[in-house]
Amino acid sequence: MASRLSHDEDAVALFSAIVPTLAHVSYGSTSPRDAVLRCLQSRVLMVGAGGIGCELLKNIVLLGFGDIHVVDLDTIDLSNLNRQFLFRHEHIKKSKALVAKEVAQKFNPKVKIEAHHANIKEAQFSVEWFRGFNIVFNALDNMDARRHVNKMCLAADVPLIESGTTGFNGQVQVIKKGVTACYDCTPKETPKSFPVCTIRSTPSQPIHCIVWGKSYLLNEMFGASEDESAFDHTQDQDNAEEIGELKKESEALKKIREAVGSEEFPQLLFDKVFKADIERLRSMEDMWKSRQAPQALDYKALMEQASEAIASKESILQDGQKVWTLEESLVVFNDSLERLSKRMLELKSAHDGSGPAPMIEFDKDDEDTLDFVAASANIRSTIFGIERKSRFDIKQMAGNIIPAIATTNAIVAGLCVLQAFKVLKGEYNKVKEVK
Repeated sequence: MASRLSHDEDAVALFSAIVPTLAHVSYGSTSPRDAVLRCLQSRVLMVGAGGIGCELLKNIVLLGFGDIHVVDLDTIDLSNLNRQFLFRHEHIKKSKALVAKEVAQKFNPKVKIEAHHANIKEAQFSVEWFRGFNIVFNALDNMDARRHVNKMCLAADVPLIESGTTGFNGQVQVIKKGVTACYDCTPKETPKSFPVCTIRSTPSQPIHCIVWGKSYLLNEMFGASEDESAFDHTQDQDNAEEIGELKKESEALKKIREAVGSEEFPQLLFDKVFKADIERLRSMEDMWKSRQAPQALDYKALMEQASEAIASKESILQDGQKVWTLEESLVVFNDSLERLSKRMLELKSAHDGSGPAPMIEFDKDDEDTLDFVAASANIRSTIFGIERKSRFDIKQMAGNIIPAIATTNAIVAGLCVLQAFKVLKGEYNKVKEVK
């Protein structure tokens, strides 16, 4: 008991010294001490340890929430590091939930954090399990999981604070059975932007593969490469091996780009993104415990099967409504690469050296870029067991990817905590949906 009291007093002193204004604003007439004690006595669940989750976990740990559970199925990818500040290079390929716990625990060693590297939809996370929490925070980036948590919280009659961000836009919504509208009470638009980690590592829908082909692969080969400055940092002995692997990948992409226009260019690119990269992803066994693992492809074997498709290349390209087979997609992939390579070499030849280097950007009315994106997306869809789409459908679906912004995540995470204070007091008449 003495140890617990000491923890309480330490937390009250810290809270009062650092954020007394926040305590009074959030709780009205409630004292800073009572505000902190209410947090200390709360058992909270946070689902998702990504962009919002990292900011939110930091907040609730520093504010002294006494018993925190974190659930996240994903592992850390290089693309997460620019905004998910709890993670470093040495954490790549490790569990987001486990690393977030390890790092956040250092902010406040007296807070209890339990991490679950798992899918929130698994049977172990039952309605009864949800009932054990005073409040649930949703920091998820996919609609299916958000709907599931919404249903579980309604069934368990546990208050849920739902949140999300899209570029500069964000929203926070308090959900309480019988008091407020639920997540599914209002129709949701199909998301038009997607997390970078979903696009690069764990696609599950055709649009994920389309955005990958348009905003990643096309740019890497003919536009502004996203990874050119990825390794502008001081090496650390603890993560030297992983940094070495990432450097190899970056160098491989640069070498392939240098081969634009050469006879071996199509196979070099295919083997990199549809074989080597897939084999690397597949080696992350934890990532595929609850997902279908991707299947790497062999270029030469596929070319041997594509003789019929090669012979009918012109008819394949003319029928925009047809859903290409894997072999037909390969034929279009090679053909579009040849056209784009020729254009790039012509642009380079005409470039006088002043101004930015020549680039080719996606345009839905540009047959060359559209064919490349459509073929790349369909090959990647096959690898991940996703439905392929026609070129016509892909033209309609190809949209702009909106980048994740760390500042938006931080603001939304702060708003989540402000709403949580009201929920813990039972002041549902004061909660509001913030957009």
